[in-house]
Amino acid sequence: MQDMELEVKRAQRGDREAFIRLFRRLEPELYGLAKSIVRRDEDCADVFQETTLKAYKAMSTLKKPQYFKTWVIRILINECNQLLRTRERTVAMAEVPETARSAHYYEDSRKLDLREAVENLDESLRIVIHLFYYQDLPIKQISGVLEISEGAVRARLHRARGILSDQVKQTREGKLAYESF
Repeated sequence: MQDMELEVKRAQRGDREAFIRLFRRLEPELYGLAKSIVRRDEDCADVFQETTLKAYKAMSTLKKPQYFKTWVIRILINECNQLLRTRERTVAMAEVPETARSAHYYEDSRKLDLREAVENLDESLRIVIHLFYYQDLPIKQISGVLEISEGAVRARLHRARGILSDQVKQTREGKLAYESF
């Protein structure tokens, strides 16, 4: 972690290569988070590009280098939310019914995997699960990134785990019932 802090300090002093190394290190995690929020690859690329640009321009405003990852994640989430708001306005103006969320139904409950189940969670639950399990952020940092209490983070994790558990149980029960015929 100290290695990352040194890179952050170098980047804050204007070292472009240090900034590039930081973002290359975080790119898979940031892309995965963006994908879980906006879902489309082209939107992920747009959000990642905007996040990179905003972080680069605001590097000098980061007060604590140890929170670089959390800071960048917050920028990414804000960019994702901005893109979704823009998309909703565009859809509303065109008066086209939103079908993006209902476009993916499971063809076969036996093919349900955990990643798909997570992707089908409500956005507030999906982001908390993604930050906790895929980004390995502690509850305290998730609380700061999402600007909600630690209790709310725990509650969302608990609720999401319950939903995921129910989905896995239903899938297994469906599989067993199917195979017993």
